[in-house]
This record gives sequence, C-alpha cells and structure tokens, in this order.
Amino acid sequence: MTIAYWCVLAALLMPYIWTGVAKASGGFAPRDNRNPREYLDKLQGPAKRAHWAQLNTFESIPGFMAAVIIAHLAQGPQDWIDALALTYIGLRLAYGVLYIADKPALRSLVWAAGLGCVVGLFVVSA
Repeated sequence: MTIAYWCVLAALLMPYIWTGVAKASGGFAPRDNRNPREYLDKLQGPAKRAHWAQLNTFESIPGFMAAVIIAHLAQGPQDWIDALALTYIGLRLAYGVLYIADKPALRSLVWAAGLGCVVGLFVVSA
C-alpha cells in the first residue's frame, strides 16, 4: 500500500481528533452522549470552532480520496502523489489548529493550500 493510500486512512480518522478536542474542551459528560449533536450545537468558543473544524474536515475528504485514487489509476508519479497526499494531511492538521485558535486569515490560506494539493493530484496524473 502506498503512502498516499495511508494518507486516505489518516484523512478519514482526522475529524475524530477535532470532535475529541470539541468534547474535551467543551465539558462533555457521559449524559451528553444521549444527544451528541445537540450538545455540539450548543458549544461556544474554541470548542465550537473544533466542532466546525471536524465538519469541514469531513467535507474535504471525498475530494481528497477521489484525487488519490484517480492519481493511482492514472499511474501518476508516485513520489509526487505521496508528497501531495502527505502535504494535504499536514495542512489539514494545521487547518484544524488554526480554526480552534481563531486565526481566520491564516486558516483560509492553509485551506486553499490543501485544496491546491487535491488539484495537484489531478495535475500530476494528467
């Protein structure tokens, strides 16, 4: 299995980091597990932003997965595919940290760079 495929697994697991941060910093208690979506909707501050980072990360996964799979099927240069996939994962981790830290301008730049990695996966395989 390639590094890029392992990055797909990392991307699939990443949202749970942010929901863990949201719950840990928001005072999640076992009773809140009855209605976790209701609980998450009531969060404020960094905990709320961690939840939003989770949602945005879930939204970005399908495009990344498709790009990695298509790049492999098109037999693009594996070094580039792996490098772009690893960079995407690093940027998405930075994105979550910046979201929680309430750094919107830098967060948006990192988001755009992550999208650039997805586009890059298509370009290197063309």
